[in-house]
Amino acid sequence: MKIAIVGASGAVGQEFLSILENHPMPIEELRLFGSKRSAGTVYRFRGQDIVVRELQHNDDFKDIDVALTSAGASTSKEYAETITKHGAFMIDNSSAFRMDDDIPLVVPEVNGEDAFNAPRRIIANPNCTTIQMVVALGAIERLSHIKSVHVATYQSASGAGATAMQEFEEQHKALVEGREPKVEKFAYQLAYNLIPHIDVFQDNDYTKEEMKMFFETRKIMHSDIRTSATCVRVPVLRAHSEAIWVETEEELTVEAVREAFANTKGIVLVDEPAEKRYPMPLYAQGCDPVYVGRVRKDLCNENGITFWCVADQIRKGAALNAIQILELLVANK
Repeated sequence: MKIAIVGASGAVGQEFLSILENHPMPIEELRLFGSKRSAGTVYRFRGQDIVVRELQHNDDFKDIDVALTSAGASTSKEYAETITKHGAFMIDNSSAFRMDDDIPLVVPEVNGEDAFNAPRRIIANPNCTTIQMVVALGAIERLSHIKSVHVATYQSASGAGATAMQEFEEQHKALVEGREPKVEKFAYQLAYNLIPHIDVFQDNDYTKEEMKMFFETRKIMHSDIRTSATCVRVPVLRAHSEAIWVETEEELTVEAVREAFANTKGIVLVDEPAEKRYPMPLYAQGCDPVYVGRVRKDLCNENGITFWCVADQIRKGAALNAIQILELLVANK
């Protein structure tokens, strides 16, 4: 395989490199691309130094099999034809193509087969909050059709990128040193705070982030499922958490749901409340699975189940999911 990474210097691009470094997949060549500012940067990969090339409209992708792109929606839209025109697949981590009818939106544990119907040779990676939620919802859907979902997300600084993570850490340092913290990437100071506002507000007063969860979940699960979300930025570095309430067509027992979670690929069940064992973002950082716990009946709905899930936003919420799509393509080659 000849693979390209577009946006190699960003948080997700760096995670692509980290995951692929020890991945068993044979990689004949890896090419790294970035902006004019990051061009010339050198990264070590499998014992070789690789120089970041400036992304341009040329033939640099002519013999590339798959390009993993994470450089923002505008860049993805501008360069999609350049990347795919010679036959490369583009697995895109931006929001550019997620809701296009002729581009599959894929979470391998839920709808991996959709990756093989990509007429434009573009496969979209869903939003990070949607990815971890649908992995868990897929386990329940196999027991009974899900009618509706209410979810409150607790999203880490990493969801806003590498510079946001740096700003978050610098805010803490500034406050400890008695200085005024810098606020640029977030609407307000994130350190010691919660911000119930991620992305721009829509006409219905939901944010774009919240509406992504509504529309993306339907597309991934091929379902009429309804999702109502409140998305909150929290002072955590890089793992997202979600409190989820699910209404199913049939009443489900907690035991059956726990068993479904325990037997689903990609999920680790951590649910021993008496022993104070439940998922937390502190311990999910740098890990691959979606962790699920606090499974219980919804006291407001006899057909309701509620649970808590946590996943590393940069890994399963972005880079790992894209590489799992890559694995599907390799296996089907």
